Amino acid sequence: MEAGRTVTTSERHYDLIVIGSGPAGQRAALQAAKLKRRVMVVERRSVLGGVCTHTGTIPSKTLREAILHLTGFRMHDVYGKWSLDRHEIGVSDLYRHVHKVIKHEINVKENYLTKNGVEIIYGSARFSGPSSVVVGDIECADTEYTADIILVATGTVPRHDPTIPFDRRLVLDSDDILNLDRLPQTLAVLGGGIIGLEYASMFAALGVQVTLFERNDTLLPFVDREIVDTLLKLLRKRQMVFRLGEQIKKVEAVDVTVMGRPDQAVRIETEEGDPLTVDKALYCIGRTAATAELNLEAAGLEADERGKIDVDEGFHTSQPGIMAAGDVIGFPSLASTAMMQGRMAASSAFNAEIVVRPVTFPIGIYTIPEISFFGSTEQQLKEDGTPYEIGRAGYREIARAPMMGDVSGLLKLVFDPESRRMLGTHIIGEQASDLVHVGMVAQSLGASLDYFADTVFNYPTLAEGYKIAAFNGINRLKGLKNGRTGHYSG
Repeated sequence: MEAGRTVTTSERHYDLIVIGSGPAGQRAALQAAKLKRRVMVVERRSVLGGVCTHTGTIPSKTLREAILHLTGFRMHDVYGKWSLDRHEIGVSDLYRHVHKVIKHEINVKENYLTKNGVEIIYGSARFSGPSSVVVGDIECADTEYTADIILVATGTVPRHDPTIPFDRRLVLDSDDILNLDRLPQTLAVLGGGIIGLEYASMFAALGVQVTLFERNDTLLPFVDREIVDTLLKLLRKRQMVFRLGEQIKKVEAVDVTVMGRPDQAVRIETEEGDPLTVDKALYCIGRTAATAELNLEAAGLEADERGKIDVDEGFHTSQPGIMAAGDVIGFPSLASTAMMQGRMAASSAFNAEIVVRPVTFPIGIYTIPEISFFGSTEQQLKEDGTPYEIGRAGYREIARAPMMGDVSGLLKLVFDPESRRMLGTHIIGEQASDLVHVGMVAQSLGASLDYFADTVFNYPTLAEGYKIAAFNGINRLKGLKNGRTGHYSG
């Protein structure tokens, strides 16, 4: 707006106001703009991107790549040494590339939105009514805006247990990890979910002595058991300690002496095991939807105990004219699905047709090594009573893998023994999150195991593993005909 000019009520009205500029918010705004709607995005930070860009997906995965590069981890088994002595790697070395990537992502996102005519306001938004929001900008000036549709896409924040003494120095959450003052020698990770395991494996690759606490007896119950077992075996080789089935009782800062000088450490007590004292503790037990400051009551909305907002299949809330998408609505809480949800929500809001594939998606877990899968696991098929057979390709059988320094990975195909149609793809190892898309596309299009057996793949590539796994599965079927017992025959 021009300086000194009065802003009219009509100028403060939009077809769509999006609260939050993460993956869901961005895609919703772009989709609405392409439908020739007047759109405004409100972002509480002073820059675009949301959690995904600033504290979640982008920085954590970039940090992972920095660790792999600086330590020479990928080629450790090949050359028997690290590119740099891990004790010489500092936090500035790790985060230098992270900050560059974040800046790049911000520029790309800002360019997309402005090029499509989306207006951006930086400030904290709160509802003042069912069709209006008040935005307090960085100068603390409140302005009210109205819209035909308001989309909540505020994402999540780390969950905080009130009994845990978070101080951002000794006891951290996953948002604090980018503000480490130094690399610890010992680290306790509280929580064995995806985020906890990802960070635990990264620090273990840096040579940090990591102990992971998880109150359940198993990790990643939704992932194929053989894949999880492979991950745990590899992490234990890096001296990671897993304390499963232990409930955290107390976390406190304690005084210690390090090299004759006073310092502080973290003491962790559980209900079941011995206490442990470590340099730092990372708390990764759940996230909460970022809705506490939205004044939902003014809009006639309520959030559940985790801050989440309920929506229908079209992403409409119980209040007409208000929608929600992305992590703020809960499962599956992935950047990839949030992007699609945002696009679908905007299309639904303005009655635009959009072709949507069946609601199936790949899962990527960026541990070291990474895991990715699509479709059914063995345990799911067993529980459902569905006949299945498997085909495996160990990375040591794939010519490209040892060139890349990975001979411990596994590509596993699950398929129907009668039709040979694909039921699932499960991978642990280098480039798993990219490689899984081959299996996903084949399964989505109804391809059988024979597709992989009969297709020519570039050689040497990791994708060749699909052919090796397919022949392994076909040979297993031949074995069944010769009287050998399969995995499950119904």
